Amino acid sequence: MRESKVKKRVRADEIVTRLRNLYPDSKCSLNYKSAHELLVATILSAQCTDHRVNIVTNDLFQKYRTPTDFAYCSVTVLAKDIHSCGYHNQKAKSIQGTSLKIVEEHDGNVPDKMDELIMLPGVGRKTANCILGEFYKVPSMVIDTHMVRIMGLLKFTKTKDAKKIELDLIEIFEKKDWVNLTHMIIDHGRAVCIARRPQCSECVLTDLCQSSLAI
Repeated sequence: MRESKVKKRVRADEIVTRLRNLYPDSKCSLNYKSAHELLVATILSAQCTDHRVNIVTNDLFQKYRTPTDFAYCSVTVLAKDIHSCGYHNQKAKSIQGTSLKIVEEHDGNVPDKMDELIMLPGVGRKTANCILGEFYKVPSMVIDTHMVRIMGLLKFTKTKDAKKIELDLIEIFEKKDWVNLTHMIIDHGRAVCIARRPQCSECVLTDLCQSSLAI
């Protein structure tokens, strides 16, 4: 039976309440001290664990301290510095390219608007939303693999397209919950709703999850 948007919103509110009780300390797991450091760390996190990124950036941010340092560095050396994060050549080009644009077109400041962020090399909506929500405190929603999978299981979306999922979810969840929702879903995806072996019997959302109820 088709669920109305009103009922979806009621279910969404209860899900947020339960997740917040379960993961009261959910937050971004990347280490950073500035918008640019968060931008670099987010670019590095593609196809890489946040734990590995934090190990790499611990030394990286000591060597490259400003957007200018990244903008005018040797991309070959930078690629070696980030090698263990995977896809190091492409990520190095993106980091240098985006830093160069920030220095030369934005006075060294990371933009705080979606349309400007996604014009930076290597920056898509996911990275832009992370910067906006995490650093600039602008209500935004990061759609990562956990969000794609779990929101699909919860039947809040029927697509795998990240932008369409984002548009679906902002219609259902309260704006004040957008930023933290992703962090809580990531924690839940790692601890309980694990991709290949979901622990439905231990999940606090079982009675609110239409996929679980269908089993």
